[in-house]
Order: sequence, then structure tokens, then C-alpha cells
Amino acid sequence: MSEERTVGAIAVAVVALVALVLSAGALITAANGTGGSAPALAVAAASSDAPIEVSVELTEFAITPSSIEIAASGSLLVTNGGVAQHDLAVVDTGLATPMLNAGESATLDLSSLEPGTYDILCTVAGHEAGGMKGTLTVVGTGTQPAAADAGDDANGGHGDHGADTDWAALDAAMHDTILEFPAATEGLGNQPLEPTILEDGTKRFELTAEIIDWEVAPGKVVEGWAYNGQIPGPMIQTQPGDKVEVVVTNKLPLGTDVHWHGLIVPNAQDGVSPLTQELIEPGESHTYAFTTEEAAVNMYHPHHHAQMKVPNGMWGVFLVGDLPMPEAGSVIGGKTLPEDMTVDQVVPMVVNDAGTIGMSLNGKSFPATAPIVAKKGDNILLHYYNEGYQIHPMHLHGMPQLVVAKDGYPLDQPYWSDTVNVAPGERFSVLIPAEHAGVWAFHCHILTHAESDEGMYGMVTALIVEE
Repeated sequence: MSEERTVGAIAVAVVALVALVLSAGALITAANGTGGSAPALAVAAASSDAPIEVSVELTEFAITPSSIEIAASGSLLVTNGGVAQHDLAVVDTGLATPMLNAGESATLDLSSLEPGTYDILCTVAGHEAGGMKGTLTVVGTGTQPAAADAGDDANGGHGDHGADTDWAALDAAMHDTILEFPAATEGLGNQPLEPTILEDGTKRFELTAEIIDWEVAPGKVVEGWAYNGQIPGPMIQTQPGDKVEVVVTNKLPLGTDVHWHGLIVPNAQDGVSPLTQELIEPGESHTYAFTTEEAAVNMYHPHHHAQMKVPNGMWGVFLVGDLPMPEAGSVIGGKTLPEDMTVDQVVPMVVNDAGTIGMSLNGKSFPATAPIVAKKGDNILLHYYNEGYQIHPMHLHGMPQLVVAKDGYPLDQPYWSDTVNVAPGERFSVLIPAEHAGVWAFHCHILTHAESDEGMYGMVTALIVEE
């Protein structure tokens, strides 16, 4: 594809996406879910100059704000903005919210507390140690906040959208964020990793684990944990029967290993320290050696403290050979495949929803996600990889996806679907016939993973089909 055609397609993407939103009306979703901004701070004047009500957001693994000052007789509006269950407890007082699922909220009444400073934390095992702790300072005597609009509550009604909502601003936020797509950012993941070929034909790949600055979205630079300075890490590609060595050098501040998720390897090469190997200490290297026996659609990532490293960016794609396709000309679900069917491009799509990277596709958050560009009549083989904490229903507008493999294993009965549900650790392979020209939205259909009061973000891209 020429550079001119790609640039033209991207320009079409911007115009058409805006037209799509303006004509159909983008769904505006309250930012009480993961990745949205913290709920608006609701305060009422208090004689102590401390607020009578404070909004608190729980995420992996933080309480925001972690240092809270509130007037006596006040309350906390606590929202779970993470993906796992969380609660908020005031230590040694018996006060705690219920256990909250992602996106849920609850009010914690503090009227029984005397002025003073208290410790707060999430009571889920390991979450306090992970950083979910802070302090609550109760001061003076406050006045009650104004009554909420009738019909509003923590989990229903209009949520934070009351009489004072600036609806025009919500429209503008959605419109403006879409106009930014596709936005340029520093860094690009999934770059093919070229091996060194040894004398006996072994393909040697080199990976370096390190902490980097990574631009997830325009102007949003986070601490990323990466392989070879990119998120996702470089794409490793081999053929069945290849002898493979992967040399892993650790430049992290703690030990590591690499697990070849889904790949069939000898037990000693499985990458689970200390069961199958010694930990790769900081400054050290370790070589994995195995033969890739059969076609595979797999991932690689650490197993040692994966709960920290993987959400922050340490994952990559490992492809072996070519995935067998359904027979050309066969009839599946009433649709006949072309007699001359070919795969014109292969696209990896790694989804994430936590850590410093957050809601993202291939390490980027909309509007910095990369569009998929194809010509009408092309066939796109897309591999989904879920390296996140929760399931993601990936929905493509305009044309169905033919699900041809699960975890790299071809399906005896492929099926058509416009939404493919991908759970953590799973891989799904879909064949997308680019039948209809236009710009087609492509996103996770958990709407708070794609939209917020600040506009479109996170797990959204577009499939651009050119005539």
C-alpha cells in the first residue's frame, strides 16, 4: 500500500468517524468505569473549611485521593474505577463499603467518627500491600450537602449527570476526541524481531526486559515495563520444526522470567521460576531453547510478579507458521467463501485494561490507536490476544468476523460473529472479509472501555476499507 493511499485513507477515517458520530449520536457514558476520570468532587461548604462529601476512586492498586480531609458528619462517595473487586474500609472502626464490582459506587457514612486521623485501605487480600491504603482526617463540624435530584442514586438514575450538567460540553468532548484520530505518539509495538541464524540453523532471538517511558495517548507518558523498548514487545515469528533460542537480558530492578503462553515446550523451558528455572536476576541473562513443533498463535510474558509487569506492558506475540484457513469455496453459516480466497494481511491485536497502560489496543489508547487499512475484497486475518484482567467483547461495525481458531487451534466448525468475546489469556483468530467500503468503528463493547465524559478513549480503532 502506497504512503499516499494510506494517508488518504486516514483522512477519510477522520471525516467518516465524525460523520458517524454526528449522524448516529455517540453514546455518552458516565466515567464511573475503568479508565474514565475520577467522579467529580462534590463538596458543600463546612464550618471547618473541609468538604462534607468527597468522591474517592479505587483502582489497581491505588486509592485516589490517598490523603482525605473531610468535615465531621461527612460521607465518602466511593467508586470502583478498577477491573477487580475492591472495597474501602476505615481501619479499626467497623466502617466499610460493600465489596464493589467494576463501575459500582457506594456511600460511606462517616457521621459516627470523632475528629482525628484514621487509616483507610482495601480489605481484599494483597491489595493493601499493592498500594491501596491511605489516611482519612476528620475535622470540625460540617453542613449537609444539597439534596440530590429525585431519581439519582449511586448506581442508577442519572449518576453524576444532574441539572448542572453541561450537555454541550459532553457533545464537544466526544466530537473533538474523534477528530484527533489517528493521533501520533512516540513508540510502536509489535515490530518483527529478526533472529540471528546460528551455524546449525537455530534461530536466536534477543529480548531485553526494561522500564521505559511510553506514550499511551497524546501527551500521556507512563512508566512502561517493556521488551526491547516497545509495548507490545517485538513479534517473534518462526516455522514448525525450527530450533529456537531466546536470550533474555534483565534490566529491571527485580528478577524475572519469561513464560511462553500456549506454546508447547519442554518443562525446563516453561519460564516459571523457581519451578522450572532459577530467577533471572537484575543484570543477568538467561537462554531458553526449544523447538517449535506446530503452527501456533501464542504470547510471551513474565510469570514472576506477572500481576505487576504484565499490566504495565510486558507482553508480546509469538507466531509459529501459518494458521490453516477454512476451505476456499466452502459454505459457512449460509455464506460462501470465495474460490480464490487468500489472506492479504495478518494483524495482531493485543488488548489490555489495567496497570500503567490501561484500556488499550496494542499498547495505545484512542485516539493514538492505529487504524487497520485494507482494500475492498481483501481478507484480513486478525489475532486477538487478551493480556488484561477482564473479558472484552470486540465488536466490528459493518461486516462479520469469521472465527477460525481458538488459542491457535483451528475450529472444526468456524462461525460468523460481529462480536467476539475474548477472556484473559485467550486468543481468538478471525478472518474479516473487507466487503464494504467505508470507515467502520472497531471497539470493545463494554462501553466504559471506549467512551467517557471526556470523549472517546481506550479500546477503539477503525477498519478502513477503500474502494
